[in-house]
Amino acid sequence: MDIRILPSNLANMIAAGEVVQRPASVVKELMENAVDAGAGHVSVLVRDAGKTLIQVIDDGCGMSPDDAVVCFERHATSKIATPEDLAGIVTFGFRGEALASIAAVSEVTLRTRREEDEVGCEVVFADSKHVSTSVTTAPRGANFAVRNLFYNVPARRKFLKSDNVEFKHIVSEFTHVALSRYEMGFDLVHNDREIYVLKPAKSLKFRIQDMFGKGVAQNLADISAETSVVKVYGYVARPDSSTKSQTNQFFFINGRYFRSPYFHKAVMRAYEKLVPEGSSPSYFIYLETEPGAVDVNISPTKTEVKFEDDSVIFQILYACIKETLGKNSFGDSIDFDVEGTPDIPVFGKNFDDLYPSSEPQFGTDPSFNPFDNDGFPSEESHFSNFIGYGTGPSVPPRDGDVPAAHSPGSPSSFVDRREDYGKLFEDRILPSRTVLILQGKYILTAVKSGLLVVSIRKATERILFERFLDACSKNGHVTQTSLFPVTVQVGVENVLLFKEHSALLSSLGFDISPFGNDTVVVNGVPEGYSAEPGKMQAMVTDLISVLSDDRSLLPGMMASSVAEKFAKIGAAGRDALTSPVEAQRLIDTLFACSNAEFTSSGHRTMVIMPIEDIDKRF
Repeated sequence: MDIRILPSNLANMIAAGEVVQRPASVVKELMENAVDAGAGHVSVLVRDAGKTLIQVIDDGCGMSPDDAVVCFERHATSKIATPEDLAGIVTFGFRGEALASIAAVSEVTLRTRREEDEVGCEVVFADSKHVSTSVTTAPRGANFAVRNLFYNVPARRKFLKSDNVEFKHIVSEFTHVALSRYEMGFDLVHNDREIYVLKPAKSLKFRIQDMFGKGVAQNLADISAETSVVKVYGYVARPDSSTKSQTNQFFFINGRYFRSPYFHKAVMRAYEKLVPEGSSPSYFIYLETEPGAVDVNISPTKTEVKFEDDSVIFQILYACIKETLGKNSFGDSIDFDVEGTPDIPVFGKNFDDLYPSSEPQFGTDPSFNPFDNDGFPSEESHFSNFIGYGTGPSVPPRDGDVPAAHSPGSPSSFVDRREDYGKLFEDRILPSRTVLILQGKYILTAVKSGLLVVSIRKATERILFERFLDACSKNGHVTQTSLFPVTVQVGVENVLLFKEHSALLSSLGFDISPFGNDTVVVNGVPEGYSAEPGKMQAMVTDLISVLSDDRSLLPGMMASSVAEKFAKIGAAGRDALTSPVEAQRLIDTLFACSNAEFTSSGHRTMVIMPIEDIDKRF
């Protein structure tokens, strides 16, 4: 066996596997470099979810021609020079691996100029090799253009997901950086379409409102605590705004985004017994501590960190959030914002003189007798024209005369219509056996062996499960179109989620389409779902939770899992039964299922109380 030293370009390609995992990794590294360069505004332009082009433009300090070439070398950095510098890292990038890794798997063009330079320079790298350097005109700052990502690593490019999925990851990384520097401006453009245009914000809450909407921002409460170990500040959401999807949950340490399941437990413990089981609140939590008390160098992506006193920070974080939840009153808020409402005109004192108005005149028919002429006004009455009699003169029918069947004013035509009125109330006819609805939760009816008790929610879940399972296999489900479509603000990432799963939602009977960058419009829902606007908004939140789950299962298992989750959403939000006829119809539909006794998750849909057990109670 011969041992050899790898060529630098091959070594860089191997290292790039740790740093550059997908287009979002490039966006993250270049945006963080722009922030470290002291930029006041950063623009990100993406084409084809970053597979074709990722361009990051900043107005930072820029680089000299020599530095513009050296920065692509591996471990080239301006952030650290001695081992002691590792203990005081306060910037995003410091390892000098990002640009070298990016240049190893793409074609990179850098245009940059410093404030003191009259002209800028253009540097081109491809396959870790320096192609050219030339003089060019350029504004102050840096302009990185990364083209054809993974062009020389086809296996890596083949495993990239769809454009919607990859761009969703780009939005996520963009969000992390934009939330860490609210005083800066950021733009995100995808395929020439503006996704975010963020101006420098006055405060963190304004940045949150700009990115996630007023609905999220107005449900936040401030948290603040300062100790000798850590400073905590930011916002946590009202308990009643919690959702089943773990969205809008962010931790930052010294301005750097990081993930921490451990600190997430501290947040959830503070919300214990305040949010429903399975739900979690949004939070934007910022921690500040001494740089030496935290290690950000344990992962190439730098999204995982280690704290010197993580158990102490856990307790401080828990106490801080618990105090905020205890101090604030989380009743329903009143929004006094009247911006955009129509102005009510103020009339002058002479308005009535210029535009006189009169009260409507009411007439009576003294000769009308409700017991004459089958309850209809006589033809001589001046009210006859208002209920279908002809406007011209007519002759009252004589005994023995048969009015024309389609005569618009004949009494017989009214009699025919009255006989048809019964069809409007056919559904109100009671079933053959007595059916009772108990507190809107259960259906009670007598059977041969005793008393049948059916859980309305579990029965609906079983029925919807079989409908959705059938829809997954046959690609078809009945959609009930809403009279008034409902718009729901879900955020940019979740709009991409709905786009990604549009075919699945359509096959299940959902008619949900994007409406702008961060909003969806619900035009229709599957049969059995509630069409009430409030319930449809809750349904969209539940759909986000289901669609965000990892469904990397076998096709048969995936269809069953999806049908089960969607059935639970529909059963939880269904309209209440209002009549015994609806209850009987639900029972009949349940018994038509392949397994009427249990839900897909194994819960009972019904029980029969034997007459013997009832007798024992008396």
